[in-house]
Amino acid sequence: MSNKKGLAALVIAIIALCLSAVNLTMTLKQGNQESKDIQYVMYLGTNDKDSNEPVFAPDEAKERAEEILLNHFGGYTIQEANGGWKDGDTVYKEYTLAIYLSDTTLDEVHASADDLIKAFNQSSILIQANETSTEFYSTGN
Repeated sequence: MSNKKGLAALVIAIIALCLSAVNLTMTLKQGNQESKDIQYVMYLGTNDKDSNEPVFAPDEAKERAEEILLNHFGGYTIQEANGGWKDGDTVYKEYTLAIYLSDTTLDEVHASADDLIKAFNQSSILIQANETSTEFYSTGN
């Protein structure tokens, strides 16, 4: 009977050792990977929702959006774009800001979108959530 107990203890020890090795391997692999992140992109049109006329001149629109974003986030990236759409036979065009945000939550993005919608008199803002890999690369200097 003691041989069976010794054999069972040996099998359990081998299984525990194998599980530890698998855990260590997974930890080392994760340490070498880039961090997964969600990048949010907001597309902010700058024409008034009621008049379809620009709410601000382009430079002023960008400055106003930057003020709002700095109140909500530690950082942001803005690219200028030109949006357009067709409603019936009428073609509409507007100056648009593409706003890129990382290291945040959807709730924080929505809070900033609420402020942007109000400031720019928009009916909505297009928000995309894209899974990305994030790395802050440095040469070590």
